Amino acid sequence: MRLEQCLPLLGLLLCAGASSQGEFLVEISGTTVTITCPLDVEGIQWELSGKTQDTKERKFIIQDHDSTPANLSCSKAGKTHQLYLNAKVCATCEELDALTVAGIITADLLITLGVLILVYYFCKGRKGRASSAGDSRPRGQKMQRPPPVPNPDYEPIRRGQREVYAGLAPR
Repeated sequence: MRLEQCLPLLGLLLCAGASSQGEFLVEISGTTVTITCPLDVEGIQWELSGKTQDTKERKFIIQDHDSTPANLSCSKAGKTHQLYLNAKVCATCEELDALTVAGIITADLLITLGVLILVYYFCKGRKGRASSAGDSRPRGQKMQRPPPVPNPDYEPIRRGQREVYAGLAPR
């Protein structure tokens, strides 16, 4: 019974412990990389690939990053957080927000649907017409096909002609 009462408190403590640990926030814009340390204090010591940096702010900005992997750490009063930075940057890339991407996709779908409807309505009346390009014979109501030539090997059994097939009956 006591364990059931302690479970919500234990869950709350676990959530508080996980959220206090924090994570780095990495923002990439062109060739500029901005990293925010999870520590909430000022006077943070930044270290980039073994070299101590002179900035003491929570945000560390790397200008003209060349996409090489780097080890980064921020520390204050014995607390150290480390980050392996493997950010791919592009100087000629354009940033698109979600609304622009959704607009491009929606416009593409509407244009495709419009082309589909146009093709459907233009081809709708052509179902019964024969193309005149592949056929050199004139077609019309006056031309009729002759009946097929009867094949004597496959004649149907008629009522008066049983002697042709008499040998096929079991004896």
